[in-house]
Amino acid sequence: MITVWRDHCRRSGARYALVLILFAASAADAQGTGPRIRAPEFSGISGWLNTSEPLRMADLRGQVVLLDFWTYCCINCLHVLPDLAYLAEQFTDAPFVIVGVHSAKFPQEKDATNVRKAVLRHNIRHPVAVDSDLQTWNAYVIRGWPTAVLIDPEGYIVATHFGEGHHDVLVRSIRQLLDLHRRKGTLGAPRRFRPEAAAFQPGVLQFPGKIAVDAARDRLVISDTNHHRVLVCNLAGVVQRILGDGTPGFRDGAATEARFHQPQGVALTPDGATLYVADTGNHALRAVDLATGRVVTIAGTGTQAREIQRRGLRPGSRTPLSSPWDVAIVGDRIFVAMAGPHQLWVYEPASGRIGPWAGTGNEGRRDGPNIQAHFAQPSGLATDGTLLYVADAEISSVRRVETRPRGRTTTVAGSGDLFGFGHRDGTGGTALFQHPKGVALHGETLYVADTFNHLIRTIDLRTGTVTTWLGTGRPERGTGTTIGLFEPGGLAVGGDTLYIADTNHHRILAVDLMTRAAREIAIELSHVDFAREN
Repeated sequence: MITVWRDHCRRSGARYALVLILFAASAADAQGTGPRIRAPEFSGISGWLNTSEPLRMADLRGQVVLLDFWTYCCINCLHVLPDLAYLAEQFTDAPFVIVGVHSAKFPQEKDATNVRKAVLRHNIRHPVAVDSDLQTWNAYVIRGWPTAVLIDPEGYIVATHFGEGHHDVLVRSIRQLLDLHRRKGTLGAPRRFRPEAAAFQPGVLQFPGKIAVDAARDRLVISDTNHHRVLVCNLAGVVQRILGDGTPGFRDGAATEARFHQPQGVALTPDGATLYVADTGNHALRAVDLATGRVVTIAGTGTQAREIQRRGLRPGSRTPLSSPWDVAIVGDRIFVAMAGPHQLWVYEPASGRIGPWAGTGNEGRRDGPNIQAHFAQPSGLATDGTLLYVADAEISSVRRVETRPRGRTTTVAGSGDLFGFGHRDGTGGTALFQHPKGVALHGETLYVADTFNHLIRTIDLRTGTVTTWLGTGRPERGTGTTIGLFEPGGLAVGGDTLYIADTNHHRILAVDLMTRAAREIAIELSHVDFAREN
């Protein structure tokens, strides 16, 4: 989310190519012919992750240092992570250090324990400083997420880049700095750090993101996001089929051979024959024939779209996507919450074409005709067969989108403001949420996974009244009606039961809609019919 702190920037493309070069990353400036400013020391850091001890800028002399200012709610920050992983691998034997400076937007993101969960969920292996009070952010005069600051081995700032899409210039700049300082004799030895993942043992599920339910067919589908697979279970949690071999990748084929990368949204066709999967990390939409388990890619190229598509449908196989986060089926069309460009897209199976349905690509809240609406990281979808309900995470709101031609987008509840968040029951715009990521519909009641408040909220669609329905608001597990949730991400209703992907607790809950009694579903892998999968 590229934004000046409390003063939102408008953007014109998915690359967000606003780049502030303080000191151009060129050979001339690297040699010190331009002005030089000493990189400020880390300050106000409330915790360190992926390192056994706190770091100081003084300790990083002799290293080329890349500071990544980020916050884990931000889709643009997440888009930068593959670039950082590539840089770490490319320069693994060089004196090059990446330090993530986690500078929180939401209150939930200030806690080092919650940041640690995000570090594990997004497979971040470089050191991360928890800058909860923005002291280091302010010292570097940062104004938006994400921002990268490149520092030379003598401790001077070389360049600052706003936004995503700077992979190539960073590679060139780092290589230039290493070459220059090797000649100057100012390089040190490469540094090594211990990642949090080394001691991480989540269990059968790892950060499950979304779920789908077909109660009539005794079927529960779970996107086992960080195991890079999708589980097809019965309602008791007995796994009947595993889709994906568990290795992150992008490959079609039989269930045991296919590969996903951090899949999120899942949706079942009414006849139970086909499962659609928002394969988020692969920026793709996949379809699964549940009779055979075969996985095929129907949209996306496996690489992130770098430009925002404004209008029109294009062939799915040739159209790049950007962080599809959820899917919903309305009639014979598949709608996709495209978190990356802040839009809703539609896929037409008959023609194999895909493209924007609602949203201009600008981040924020604007109601009105779908093609003129603004969204902010839509992350969850539910439908009554005619309307779509959208968890619009970054503006902490719930939207309603008509699926008829020339339809309109409206706001059901929440502030509609990038910085209008909290926990407050009320009606319509008076109610406050904190980064909701999931929605599910049951009659005239919309259930909302109020993710960063660790709660399930309800919206009475007749009155617009928002009520806190389940959860203590704390991440402790709890039991029964005092269940504790930890950043729940996905919801689905089957019969008289609400199913919850309790993401950071690595579990699925089933909650009685009448009594609110909650129980954990034990996911059992031992009954998988591997012979049938082949």
